[in-house]
Amino acid sequence: SSSNSQKALVPELRFPEFREEWKKEKLSDFVVRVTRKNKDNQSNLPLTISSKDGLVDQVTYFNKKVSSKDMSGYYLLKNGEFAYNRSYSVGYDFGSIKRLDMYDEGALSTLYICFALKKHNSDFIKTYFDSLKWYKEIYMIAAEGARNHGLLNVPTEDFFDTIHTLPKSIDEQTKIADFLTLLEQRILKQEKLVNALKLYKRGVENTLFDEIEAQSCEYIGIDNAVDSIPTSKHQIPSSEYKSDGLYPVIDQGKRKIVAYSDDSIKLYYDIPAIIYGDHTTNIKYMDTPFILGGDGTKLLKPRNNANIKYLYYALAHYNVVQEGYKRHFPILKTKLIPVPNNDTQIVVSSVLSVIDNKIEANESLLDKFSLLKKSLLQKMFI
Repeated sequence: SSSNSQKALVPELRFPEFREEWKKEKLSDFVVRVTRKNKDNQSNLPLTISSKDGLVDQVTYFNKKVSSKDMSGYYLLKNGEFAYNRSYSVGYDFGSIKRLDMYDEGALSTLYICFALKKHNSDFIKTYFDSLKWYKEIYMIAAEGARNHGLLNVPTEDFFDTIHTLPKSIDEQTKIADFLTLLEQRILKQEKLVNALKLYKRGVENTLFDEIEAQSCEYIGIDNAVDSIPTSKHQIPSSEYKSDGLYPVIDQGKRKIVAYSDDSIKLYYDIPAIIYGDHTTNIKYMDTPFILGGDGTKLLKPRNNANIKYLYYALAHYNVVQEGYKRHFPILKTKLIPVPNNDTQIVVSSVLSVIDNKIEANESLLDKFSLLKKSLLQKMFI
């Protein structure tokens, strides 16, 4: 059910059985600061906050240990406790607050602000902080332009004085938390499925090309199979990107469509074609009309009726686009790829296309779940 949040302290979207107004509370009313130190290096697990993944093992996340060897001066955070990372990143302009879920305890730099709940449903509070609704309070206390070495200037005392609007009813908190937790679990399952399909594709692809290399077949230079097509007349600047439109905009060979446009004059319709970029190793196959975005986006077109789908998979498999920062067509001319008989090319492209279609369908579903979660986080909290 929806309510008018302008008239009362209620969220835009809530479960219909709850009608009581929410209540404004100071952070210090429902949490207590955690300052316990990691004495005698009780924990040797250095933690860091990932805005996406939460409190994670620093070694695993950075693929190296960036903390001090002696962590006795660090905070010792226990499972279920929270930490605020004042570092800003893309999409997280005022940092992240995450709960320690994956480990029993860990050591955290004193640059973080740590706290534990005194009351309220912990899962609800965790989800509330994921909604970023608390940003409006941080905005009020963060010093204007005071960003030093990636850290926001958020005074600890002011942080605990921030005001948060929460349900009075624990039952409502629990229902919101349970609902959004189920959605998050579904998203995680979908992510695992997509990753498993990509891993499966990699295995099938390796097997197919290993078998091709074992055969006696021709190796040709890329320039014998494709031409580089001028792209300027088919490109639009990012300032002209739209969230929807008649034609997809492909940028730098990125797998996903980045935007849309209605500019039919810029439309490239001599399909199929292969797209890649100067500043990325991504490569994309398009068999529907499209518009190009980005100055470094390049276009390849098959020569002499070559099997473009096979060439696309061969280009991607042998990473011929990877040449440091010199990913230009002249560099590609030095590359050789195996070209088996036409029947084998068709089999390879058909098998990998089926898997790609499965991956794209499940990625699309994952995007929909993620957008749903983002929308609910905005509408179910104040």
